[in-house]
Amino acid sequence: MASGASGLAAGYSREQLATFVWVGQGMLAVILLWGWTELADRIRTGEVVSDLLRPVHPVVNYLAADLGRAGYALLTRFLPPVLVGLLLFDVYLPKRWYTGPLFVLSLALALVICFGCRYLVNLTAYWLYDIRGPMMFWTLSSGVLAGLYFPLRFLPDWVYVPLWLATPFPSLLQTPLDVLVERDTANVQVGMVGIQLVWAGLILVACWLVQRRAERRLVVQGG
Repeated sequence: MASGASGLAAGYSREQLATFVWVGQGMLAVILLWGWTELADRIRTGEVVSDLLRPVHPVVNYLAADLGRAGYALLTRFLPPVLVGLLLFDVYLPKRWYTGPLFVLSLALALVICFGCRYLVNLTAYWLYDIRGPMMFWTLSSGVLAGLYFPLRFLPDWVYVPLWLATPFPSLLQTPLDVLVERDTANVQVGMVGIQLVWAGLILVACWLVQRRAERRLVVQGG
């Protein structure tokens, strides 16, 4: 972690870190990093069969519901901690005109990526029935690798750069927060959102493929 007389910690000022923490707390409820087992429960009880009979693809159906939930959480769970941070701490406010729209796009992509990851974890119920193992792995890895406990920029470059490129975890929290606090140049900001866009596409395709494979397994077993 680089710090010194400049007062910066890994490239963040004190105000930027305050924004990182308070907005990050609000984002937790919006992207719903943990705690979603609705699909796995329906698979275990057999109720998922009614989902498969609907004319809407299950991935689209659950994604639409998750977007609605996130919209409600944005009003009720995101704004309170952000307002507390604004009132009680010296927080960093964006200075570039495009940072606001870029942060909204980044937050939306983070929501889609997080939904896809949670959906894949739930789909393991088709094979395992009890998903406590995958859910525990997801809970531990997403908390550490998404930048929830500390900004990933505190890690050495040779750790966080491959992590950013090879896994979707930094796209869940670290990227939107870095975009918001304008830690990097404009090109880097846009590049990070571009990486999110790629991961969102890959995760949704993976959801489609695994869902199709799971349905085939269900039919073979007489479901």
